[in-house]
Amino acid sequence: MLGVIAILVLPELSRKVQPLKCTGDEAIQIPQEWYQKGEILIGGLMSHVHYILPKIIFNRHPSEESVNIPFVVTKFYQHILALVFAVKEINKDPHILPNITLGFHIYDSYSDSQMTYRTTLDLLFKLHKIVPNYICGTQRKIVGIIGGMSPETSIRMAEILQLFKIPQISYGSFQLVASDESGFPPFYRMAPNEDLQYESLVQLLLYFGWKWIGFVITDDKHGEHFIQIMEPMFSQNKICSEFTERIDRNFNLYDPMDIIERIVNHVNVFTEKTANVIILHGEYTVFMWLVSVILVTSCFVPTALDTEQKPSLQKVWITMAQNDFTLHTFQREIDMQTFHGAISISIAKKELPGFQQYVQAITPSGANQDGFIRDFWIQAFRCSIPNKDAPEAGECSGEERLEDLPAPFFEISMISHSYSIYNAAYAMAQALHAAHAFTTHQNIQKDKDMDQIRPKIVEDWQIHSFLQRISFNNNAGDEIKLNEDGALDAGFDIVNLITFPNNSYINIPVGEIDPQAPPGKTFFIHQDKIRWHHGFTKLPPLSLCNEPCPLGKIKNKIEGQKFCCYACAVCPENMISRQIDMENCDRCPKDQFPNQAHDECIPKAMNFLSFEELLGITIMSLSLLFSFSTVLVLAIFIKQQDTPIVKANNRNITYLLLVSLFLCFLCSLLFIGQPNKATCLLRQTTFGITFSIAISSILAKTITVVVAFLASKPGSLFHKWVGQKLAYSIIWFCSFIQVIICIGWLSTSPPFPNLDMETIFGEIIVECHEGSIIMFYCVLGYMGLLALLSFTVAFLARKLPDSFNEAKFITFSMLVFCSVWLTFVPTYLSTKGKYMVAVEIFSILSSGVGLLGCIFTPKIYIIILRPELNTREHLIHKK
Repeated sequence: MLGVIAILVLPELSRKVQPLKCTGDEAIQIPQEWYQKGEILIGGLMSHVHYILPKIIFNRHPSEESVNIPFVVTKFYQHILALVFAVKEINKDPHILPNITLGFHIYDSYSDSQMTYRTTLDLLFKLHKIVPNYICGTQRKIVGIIGGMSPETSIRMAEILQLFKIPQISYGSFQLVASDESGFPPFYRMAPNEDLQYESLVQLLLYFGWKWIGFVITDDKHGEHFIQIMEPMFSQNKICSEFTERIDRNFNLYDPMDIIERIVNHVNVFTEKTANVIILHGEYTVFMWLVSVILVTSCFVPTALDTEQKPSLQKVWITMAQNDFTLHTFQREIDMQTFHGAISISIAKKELPGFQQYVQAITPSGANQDGFIRDFWIQAFRCSIPNKDAPEAGECSGEERLEDLPAPFFEISMISHSYSIYNAAYAMAQALHAAHAFTTHQNIQKDKDMDQIRPKIVEDWQIHSFLQRISFNNNAGDEIKLNEDGALDAGFDIVNLITFPNNSYINIPVGEIDPQAPPGKTFFIHQDKIRWHHGFTKLPPLSLCNEPCPLGKIKNKIEGQKFCCYACAVCPENMISRQIDMENCDRCPKDQFPNQAHDECIPKAMNFLSFEELLGITIMSLSLLFSFSTVLVLAIFIKQQDTPIVKANNRNITYLLLVSLFLCFLCSLLFIGQPNKATCLLRQTTFGITFSIAISSILAKTITVVVAFLASKPGSLFHKWVGQKLAYSIIWFCSFIQVIICIGWLSTSPPFPNLDMETIFGEIIVECHEGSIIMFYCVLGYMGLLALLSFTVAFLARKLPDSFNEAKFITFSMLVFCSVWLTFVPTYLSTKGKYMVAVEIFSILSSGVGLLGCIFTPKIYIIILRPELNTREHLIHKK
């Protein structure tokens, strides 16, 4: 209903508007047009002049409404020239529409949905007075229309053109719209599907690791549609948007107060926001708005904030295919180097032969039918068109050339939208060619008399079926084909904006998006070709909410903030992170441990008492020294076996004691070196049995002395126990019990080599696991029981009258032995790894040395240093 009202009201409004002055005295009136007659006409509806039209509120007559001063988007003049250039080429090609002249009629949509209704009707009916569904005079009918650039104008055109089934090819890129009941799309699009552009944008952000971005969109349903599509895609790929700036596409560029009032609320993009990557979506007004914000930010914000620090203008600007780096002529003061390094997703294009030469030859004097060039020339070159009858100041010199204009105002090389218009014109011509060939063939089939054949007029609705199947190669070699949705079956280019000090720029292709490529290879980019903004120190620049978590740390979510914002926490013990921004740490294998930075796992050191290390060498040396000392004592005793001091204290048991002590010292060597199955079986059992024999020997010697003293009394019952038999029985019986315990241990749960990877951080303890802890302590306990019994008997017999009585020496030796092994238990349990083994070896050596030293040192002293005491006379005298 609103569309119908606009159709009825706007023509009257446009007629009532008084002529408006531009920079010269010549006046312009809407609409503008360019007409070239032909047997077949194609229409063009371009966005060239921009008007700020009033909102219709029906509270006053339309004639009283005011229309703001228009401005020409000078860069878009190339769109018009692209269509004209294409038609000229088509008419020169004898293979396309032979003997038929193609004409065109181009109007301006004024980038306004309401004005689009009016200009669309003008294109259809060729009069400045609207007479719906009626063609006046002999004017040829429009068979197809190319336009518009924005979703809004394209949809408004389609609302009218669909009523007449006239094909429409849009040259903009925007989201897909639904088809009508006829099966035809509302309009065809000479641009790839928008979904491909959205997916490519996500891949671009992920490629450079940009997770913290900002949006600048137009404040309309198309901008909101873009956000609604992108936000879920961003969330799925762990990308966050810091902000979304919505701008009014109709702000008054001629009113400084309007600019400041509308823009001052957006300067926080440069003063407060931290995202380094900003995505621009919308039409050319988005870029013009952005330039205005930069101008306001640069000129007014530092003064207002009373600070010398300027806001940061260095950003990575990402523009979609709808956008272009387009400025209005009053924005000439902007420094385009602010946008150096911008990245654009652009409709793929190639340079067309002859187009630049055609554009360079354009002058106002050579374009009499061109209704657009006058306003374009006036605003582009800031001069008035010469008037021979009334010359005035500020006239154009005639030396102006389009190639002299900076790129933001006009480009000589073909831009993407112009390329789409060019291809759209050829698509329309190819469809007309196919339609005419088909109707001619039909006529031949119906009437065999060639003289009777008359060319059949192609109806515009018939062109739809040919457009849907269109496929051809343009003059640049690109294949032009529409898919089932009516969109161009092609991809996008990724281009990098390179600016120069004179405010010119070039677009360098740095990648491509090819939907025909194999899966996973549709997106391709040459990172080394990209030139970034000069202000970035790290290349490629980062755009994150916070610095990425380094190796060895993981993300730690901050409550109340978006998931892209986080703190960094060190990985727990025994865990690492080998990549930046990890969410979880990885656990090291059991045989490895993290380094200090928690970013690598390194092999654990093998922890065992080695023969090569100082501690092992020291213990081995002591063990050998004490073994040699024992052998030396044994040799002395054997050599002095017939002397009274050796014979008086049970010579054979003494030899057995010395041999067992020798074995005790040697068994400590089993504890040194890397454990294996054999050493694990022998360690504790050898130690337990040899020490049991030694202590049993001491117990037997002590009991023998006690029994001998008791038997010396008249009538003693112990007389029959005197002799070697009692001593050997004690030794055999006491040692046999320990042997039985060890056999039971080895039979049920024997010791075995084990790798303990958990006890000591960063080390693997190579140990002999006792198998059964109970049996291990049974061996120690029984040995302790024998020692306690020997100590008790020796203590009781310490004062017996005997020149060579050993009881007091045995008492002291057992006191040393028991003290060593009582302190062994807590010390053993409190140490780990090789030091636990060292504690046990130290206990073995110190207890053995205690027995050897306390019992045999006095005897060796007498034998070596006081041989005069080692006589029978001395023994009898003492008694």
